[in-house]
Amino acid sequence: MGMLVAMIMLQARAGKDAPVNKGWLHGAALQLLTGIALVGIDPLIDTVKYDHIKIGVKLLVLVAIAVVVAININKPKAPSWLLPTAASLVVLNVGIAVFWT
Repeated sequence: MGMLVAMIMLQARAGKDAPVNKGWLHGAALQLLTGIALVGIDPLIDTVKYDHIKIGVKLLVLVAIAVVVAININKPKAPSWLLPTAASLVVLNVGIAVFWT
C-alpha cells in the first residue's frame, strides 16, 4: 500500500506529459501477493479472525487500480484523469484498511 501512495507522488512529480509509471503495477501486484499470503495463513492461526467482506472490498478496489493503470501503461502520455482516479482509489483502499472495523 505504501508503494501505491509513493506512486501518487512520483506520478504527480513527473508532470502532465509523462507516461504512466510502471511502479503502479508493481505496487498493486505486491499488495495482492501480501494480501493473499496474510489471508492464506488464516487457517493456521486461530487467534486472528479476518473480515472476509472487508478483504473482498479491498481486493475489488485493488483490481480497479490495476485495471485503470494497465489500460494506460503503454500510452506515451498519461490521461489527465488517471492520477486523480488512481489516487482516489488508493486513498479509498487506505481508508478501508484503517477505518473499517
